[in-house]
Amino acid sequence: MPIRPEFKWLYPVDWPQLSAVIRFERAKGRCEICGRPHGQQVRHLGDGRWFDEELQTWRCGKGRGLPRLIAVDSDTIRLTKVVLATAHLDHDPSNNRPRNLKALCQRCHMLHDRDEHRRQRWLTLRMRKALGDLFSGPYRL
Repeated sequence: MPIRPEFKWLYPVDWPQLSAVIRFERAKGRCEICGRPHGQQVRHLGDGRWFDEELQTWRCGKGRGLPRLIAVDSDTIRLTKVVLATAHLDHDPSNNRPRNLKALCQRCHMLHDRDEHRRQRWLTLRMRKALGDLFSGPYRL
């Protein structure tokens, strides 16, 4: 996920290098939650289950192997290119300690950030409805 310009100053100058170390050296190019490989097309069912080409098995959204999968028609199987990103576990971009960073695929990153996205959406809707802040004055459009 690209960094918004207004938050870019929170990240260190060497963020691209730090992110690459987390994604490719520590996580070995795989999501640290579900295990999806970076840069590859992955077949999935849309509910978290995906096919691991390397081990020739279906996996759940947490990366555990599924004992067997019921018959699935080819219409329900989707293809997605996996892109790893480095996520802040505490949602604080200034906290760049290695234990606070995790390499996540798009799906796991969105699930991790779900509550934060809801909060931001709520704030955005409130700001659209409000004329201004009690102490800061009118909002600029």
